Amino acid sequence: MTAISPDTYTLEALGWAEDFAHQVTDEDEGDRPARVAQVHRDRLAVLTPDGPREVALPNGHPSGSFAVGDWVMVSASQSVMRRRLERRSLLQRRVHSRAGSRNIGEYRLIGANIDTLFITTSCNADFNVARLERYLTLAHDAGVEPVILLTKADMAEDPESYAIEAQKLGRDLAVLVLDAHAPDVAEKLAQWCGAGKTVALSGSSGVGKTTLTNALTGKDEATQGVRDDTRGRHTTTARSLHPLPSGGWLIDTPGIRGLGVSDAATGIDVTFAEITELAAQCKFRDCAHVAEPGCAVQAAVASGEIDADRLDRWRKLSAEDAVNTASSGAAMGKGYGITKRGKGKAVAKQIKAAQKHKKR
Repeated sequence: MTAISPDTYTLEALGWAEDFAHQVTDEDEGDRPARVAQVHRDRLAVLTPDGPREVALPNGHPSGSFAVGDWVMVSASQSVMRRRLERRSLLQRRVHSRAGSRNIGEYRLIGANIDTLFITTSCNADFNVARLERYLTLAHDAGVEPVILLTKADMAEDPESYAIEAQKLGRDLAVLVLDAHAPDVAEKLAQWCGAGKTVALSGSSGVGKTTLTNALTGKDEATQGVRDDTRGRHTTTARSLHPLPSGGWLIDTPGIRGLGVSDAATGIDVTFAEITELAAQCKFRDCAHVAEPGCAVQAAVASGEIDADRLDRWRKLSAEDAVNTASSGAAMGKGYGITKRGKGKAVAKQIKAAQKHKKR
């Protein structure tokens, strides 16, 4: 188990806010709020005003349904978890699984009640626009502010070229070029790490997440070397909640190899806002923006207003989301009506178009 600071914190310092306080009822009399710092197989490590505790999970509460950053009510003895409070935000990803796997349709919870997601990539071969768009989709769908951090700037010949490419991925998107070892890292990220705020640090292995964690927390955890192919080895193996000297909180995450999306239509719309807005001007409501007459999106591609590769990535991501959402039953649960004729035709066109582009 990763060490948790023995210091005590007020509820407010832990990130407690009115929207959590309003959820406490008379039925919780005697129980106390606590924030989840780590999730184990049969218990939770939590932080309380009385210090860190470990609480048991009663039957019917699988550990996979809890995330680091969750707020829970625990018994007066602070030994048993009673219930989880509704989240302000939840970052999660769909598990990539092969057919026949028991994990099909499941999600991995990245973190809860997060204010900002630091999406970390480096100024080398790790930089991947399509993967960044997936992270942005997850953040936007959860209502979390994304910030792209470009590390290893000190090792790149032209780090600004990476910043220019990243900036194209969103209006008013914050993109910072960093040397993770520089002494001013915490200062550059201070505006997102204020008292009571929670940030999450994500990205591939080897991009400097542990070094950034050290810079933000003031600790000195060991880092792993980078392989010859620039893909680093895993350092962080489990999610945990770290206090920041600024009064905020940091959730670090292991390197993510697969970043599946499902039930993320809102996040896709926000990430690809320029396409979403133009789509509303198309002649046909179920336009898949492939070769339909009166397609405003294709007209924008022809004029150079929209990059054709970005449209291709939007099409593939939308098709993946539609298939995954339908297969998991999430669409019916959230009332998207994916089985309706009009939407079904649009989804079919997106899937067909994505498959066509994949064969090229």
